Amino acid sequence: MPKIAVVEDNPDNRLLVQALLEDRYEISEFETGLEAVEGLGDDRPDLILLDISLPEMDGPEVLAWIRQQPDLKDIPVIALTAHAMAGDRESFMKQGFNDYVTKPIVDEDVLLEAIERWLNRPS
Repeated sequence: MPKIAVVEDNPDNRLLVQALLEDRYEISEFETGLEAVEGLGDDRPDLILLDISLPEMDGPEVLAWIRQQPDLKDIPVIALTAHAMAGDRESFMKQGFNDYVTKPIVDEDVLLEAIERWLNRPS
């Protein structure tokens, strides 16, 4: 079963994502960017869902750290964000995110399709 790390500080959003994914994937959860940095190396996920606005370290800071780690740098990272203004998607892609899903998650298929797209990509 593929492993997905969910880095999200809002408990309601974490519960929603877990409910959507727990039947298909093994889920690990981190509430802050610092927790993610301390825990991601312990059990390497196949994909990371990363909130942009996090306490202690924000999403882009966590992503920069991930991309510097030899064992983690190639893991697909999908931004989970309420930032949905024109140009936000392009900005996050330039920062190194692989994909982008807006919150609140209204259509679960959008999230599931993004996850499957990256988990099933050719090596």
